[in-house]
Amino acid sequence: MKKISKQNQQVKVAKPERSVGLDLGDRVIHYCVLNQEGEVMEEGRMQSSEPALRKHFAEEAVMRIALEAGTHSAWVSRLLKRLGHQVLVANPRKIRAITGSESKNDRNDAEQLARFAAFDPKLLSPIEHRSEQRQQDLNLIHARGTLVRARTMIINVVRGLVKSAGGRLPNCSTESFAERTKAAIPASLSEVSIPLLKQIGLLTGQIDLMDKQIDKLSKKYPEISLLKSTPGVGPLVAACYVLTLDSPDVLGDNRQAGAFLGLRPRQSQSGDSDPQGRISRTGNTYLRSLLVQSAQYIVGRFGPDSALRRWGLKLAASGGKRGKKRAIVAVARKLAVILHSMWRSRIPFLAFPQQVTVVA
Repeated sequence: MKKISKQNQQVKVAKPERSVGLDLGDRVIHYCVLNQEGEVMEEGRMQSSEPALRKHFAEEAVMRIALEAGTHSAWVSRLLKRLGHQVLVANPRKIRAITGSESKNDRNDAEQLARFAAFDPKLLSPIEHRSEQRQQDLNLIHARGTLVRARTMIINVVRGLVKSAGGRLPNCSTESFAERTKAAIPASLSEVSIPLLKQIGLLTGQIDLMDKQIDKLSKKYPEISLLKSTPGVGPLVAACYVLTLDSPDVLGDNRQAGAFLGLRPRQSQSGDSDPQGRISRTGNTYLRSLLVQSAQYIVGRFGPDSALRRWGLKLAASGGKRGKKRAIVAVARKLAVILHSMWRSRIPFLAFPQQVTVVA
C-alpha cells in the first residue's frame, strides 16, 4: 500500500449523501451508514465475501465508504470502486482514536470510520493500494523471502543437531549447503538429517527459479535497472523498493523515505529535552531488512569506495562499541533517501556526487 500523494489530495470530490464505515473481518463485516446530518441510518453485519458486498452496495447511489487497511482491504476497496463508490482506506497507525479506544469493538469501529469519513477524510490519513499486477509481482518477492527464511531455519536445525552430537559441519554458502554437508553428517543422525537436506535442496531450487523471475521484472519496470546502479542494491532490493513504494510521488520529498520505512529514530521532544530514541520500525519490515543488508555490504570489506561508504565508516569509527550497528542503520536510512532521489531524477548512482554551483 502507499500514501496518497499531495497532488491527489488536492483533488476535491463532492461529498455523497451517505457515509459508510466498514470494519473488515475474516468472516464478517460490520457496517454503519450515516446521513449528511451524521445520524445513523443503518448498521449491521454481512458476510466477508464479494457476493455479499455486491448485494449490499451494487444498486446503491454513490457513497463515501471508509475502511481500515488490512488483509482484506485491497480486494474490498477495488470491488467498491468498481461499483462506483468513493473509497477511503484508513491508515491504522494514524487513527489512534479507533486503535487506542477504551471501548473498541467492531460495531464502534465501523461507526467511527463512518464519522471520520463524513466529517473530514484527512483524519483517516488515507492510503492507496497498488494495482493488482504490481501486488502480484510484490507477492513473488515476499514468497521468496518466506522460502529463504524457511531454508535458513532448517539449516540452523541441521547444524544444531550435528553440534549436539559433538560434530561440526563445514562452513559453506547457503546455496551449496545441502551438497557440501551431506558427507559430514554423522551416521547416527543420517535418518533424521537427510530428509532435512533434501528439503533444503528443494527450497534452493525454488528460490533460484524465483530469482530468475525477479530478474525479469526490470523489463516491466525500467526504474529497477536505474536503482541497480547503486552498490549493494541488486535486482531483489531494487524491485522490492519500487513495488513497495509504487511511485516516487507518494512522498513529499526524498528525505521522507527513511521515515516512511521506519529507519528514522523516534522523536519525543519536550522543552529542552530531546532524547535520541530507537528507530520507529514502521512501514514495510521486509524492505527495511533488505536495505540494512545492502548497508552492511556498503560499509563491509568488499564495498566499493563512495561518499556513502566513507560517511558510514566515519560514523562507525566515532560511535564507540555500538557505532558499527548504528552506522549500518544510518547508511540504510541514507540509502533509502538516495534511491528515492535517483527514482525521481532518473539519474544513476554517483559514487561522489558533485555539488552544483549556481552562477548568477
